[in-house]
Amino acid sequence: MPPPTPPLPPHTTVLLLLLLFFLTTTIQQSDLDSDCTNRWIHIRHLPSLFNLDILTNCSETHHPFATNFCPFLTNHGLGPKTHNQSHSWFRTDTNLLELFFHRRMLEYPCLTSDPNAADAIYLPYYASLDSLRYLYGPYYNYSSQHGLHLYNFLKEESPEIWGRRQGHDHFLVIAGTAWDFSQPLGNDPPLWGSSFLELPEFYNVTTLTLESRAYPWQEQSIPYVTSFHPPNLALFNSWIKRVTRSKRTTLMLFSGGSAISSTPNIRRSIRLECDNSPKTENTTQNSNPYSKQCEFIDCSNGICEHDPIKIMKPMLHSSFCLQPPGETPTRRSTFDSILAGCIPVFFEELSAKRQYGWHLPEEEYDEFSVMIPKEDVVFKGVSVMEVLNGIPMSEVRRKRDKVIEMISRIIYRKHGSSLGLRTKKDAIDIAIEGTLQRVKARLEGLNDQ
Repeated sequence: MPPPTPPLPPHTTVLLLLLLFFLTTTIQQSDLDSDCTNRWIHIRHLPSLFNLDILTNCSETHHPFATNFCPFLTNHGLGPKTHNQSHSWFRTDTNLLELFFHRRMLEYPCLTSDPNAADAIYLPYYASLDSLRYLYGPYYNYSSQHGLHLYNFLKEESPEIWGRRQGHDHFLVIAGTAWDFSQPLGNDPPLWGSSFLELPEFYNVTTLTLESRAYPWQEQSIPYVTSFHPPNLALFNSWIKRVTRSKRTTLMLFSGGSAISSTPNIRRSIRLECDNSPKTENTTQNSNPYSKQCEFIDCSNGICEHDPIKIMKPMLHSSFCLQPPGETPTRRSTFDSILAGCIPVFFEELSAKRQYGWHLPEEEYDEFSVMIPKEDVVFKGVSVMEVLNGIPMSEVRRKRDKVIEMISRIIYRKHGSSLGLRTKKDAIDIAIEGTLQRVKARLEGLNDQ
């Protein structure tokens, strides 16, 4: 049996009561909207043990090897403001995307209280946060059971909702990479991760993750959460103006851990090239307008995750931001760089092109990014700096303009934002639209069988 739960600090208890109020209150005037054809969504009512109760286990007391995310629960998962006068910048923790997505779903204009009238059904289950007890807590040896309690509830409570389409019309969000939830069911002893995505019971459910695998049809990647969450169009446009006017004095930037691997890999090659790059250049030469060829930002131990100033300022002054794969192919830095108008440089297609097709269309990658195969850099001696310096400035400007054009697609605007800002589709709008299209196509395919 797991140890007893210690009492929560008073401020955390008050915060969770506020969350409970908002997350159990739905907006019903949307039922009268006449533009909701094929867009109706029903939010499945789940007991709090599947979402809000999980938030009470936010401290290191419950997960001694995990990050304490209690300070970042404020603002419905956006975290505290970076400073008191800030309206758009927050210290956002990626792990709380499930909470914020839930909050934003309550504002969706085509909600219906009737599951039979819904085109899709959203499950507000905080899967990634719930997985912590299987990764670090007392249920470590039972990681293959992660999700079974949810399935049992769906089958037993109003079973007709699940049974009508056997879960094909259901979707949920996982604030993590699919690989962390794909441990084979038969692993004994269990390895890292849970088996949630390996459960046959959930094979039909569309799952929105930060990074998906290449083969399961039901997985779809959505952007990592950045720290920028504007509440209105004026603040969004103000940021776009700043990005557009920013002077780019550094050729390329790489943010990552300080350690340099002893074995050949793309990150090692980049670090060595960056460390050996000239510190200053003659800016009077038209052939090279940069005063610095490469800048490295040390983000060891996650120190950049909750401090956007540390990375956004140098990104604003860089033309290219390098996005080499690490433990997994994708990086939050990709979306930080787009937010800063810094052209992303990829070294394999799984880092973005084969991931975020809804938000960053595959056919447009040549217009806003650069691709340099990692094998060419690591084993053939290709210089990243030489490749980037060889791109004409006219092409660099076109790519940057395209990057800036795509900013609205990858940000998560603040809940309760202005009507003007809602005219621009953000990451959640696009994710919902893509989910509805996928569910519709799947159901049509089943009907044709």
